[in-house]
Amino acid sequence: MTAESLSVPETREETAPTPPRMRRAMGTFASGVTVVTGIGRDGDPAGFACQSFASVSLEPALVLFCADHRGRAWPRIRESGRFAVNILAEEQSDLCGRFGSSRGRKFEGLDWKVSRWGTPSLPGVLTRVHAEVYDVRGAGDHEVVVGRVLALETVGEQRPMLFFRGGFGVGSPAAEAPDPWGWGDHWG
Repeated sequence: MTAESLSVPETREETAPTPPRMRRAMGTFASGVTVVTGIGRDGDPAGFACQSFASVSLEPALVLFCADHRGRAWPRIRESGRFAVNILAEEQSDLCGRFGSSRGRKFEGLDWKVSRWGTPSLPGVLTRVHAEVYDVRGAGDHEVVVGRVLALETVGEQRPMLFFRGGFGVGSPAAEAPDPWGWGDHWG
């Protein structure tokens, strides 16, 4: 085999970055799925599904996530100053659907616990990252939230939940995201 026989012809499509085109193009980047949780000043838990999560720095330990300005959960979490990022396992589509929708009571009937950091810990996740709000910057229709990591909790060893091209997994075909969850809902 030659390098020429291994190459795949490039197909190019160049368009303006409209919201639908951005969704489609950014959907080609597989990302993990998390649920960001916190407890509002009223004492009630809040949370939302989030795929825009990353490590920023090892020293100091910083992470970031992006939250939609229109979401209801993020403002409540922000006012408390602390949050947990619950990294979902592949089989947790029910948890993802629960927190990915703006409808329904997300914590109702769920076996969750308050961590020693005062943040909701969800059951069966791969990892929990407990953090405090370090910096928040507006960026278009979202806020970029940087958190200073207080503690890391490795919980499970399962495979991670991945979001790719509007569905879960990168295999063929990808499992569809539940109808009430996805790009149409406002995470955060």
